[in-house]
Amino acid sequence: MEVILLKDMDKLGDKHEVIKVRPGFGRNFLIPNGVALLANDSNLRKLKELKRQEDARENKKVNDYKAMAEQLNGVVLKIGAKTGATDKIFGSVTNVQLAQALKDQCNIDVERKKIHIDEEVKTTGSYTAMIDFHKDVHAKLNFEVISE
Repeated sequence: MEVILLKDMDKLGDKHEVIKVRPGFGRNFLIPNGVALLANDSNLRKLKELKRQEDARENKKVNDYKAMAEQLNGVVLKIGAKTGATDKIFGSVTNVQLAQALKDQCNIDVERKKIHIDEEVKTTGSYTAMIDFHKDVHAKLNFEVISE
């Protein structure tokens, strides 16, 4: 059974993607919960028009994303964390904390899901993360973990 996703679903697909699922999963879960539509001819035509409109909106936003990425060049965020005697953090620094620090220190609002940290941040020091503003616009974010 082929369905059109109306929302991003982890491990299933992205919004407006046509995917193949088992009939029971599509009929009993995806369609009744408003997550997907049946991929018939009329819905596929509507999808094509929706994609065209969304692409036009996204192209306008790309310039804003590029400006945000330029603004992040050379910026080093300071993240405060409680540490033990050996500069080891209680817990770890996550993308939620980075998104909040970006909002507080640089006045840039980024979804936490768009921030990717390559390594686990468990000690104080300097690290880098990647921000995916758009499929074409990426930025490198430098941050430093300091003890409070």
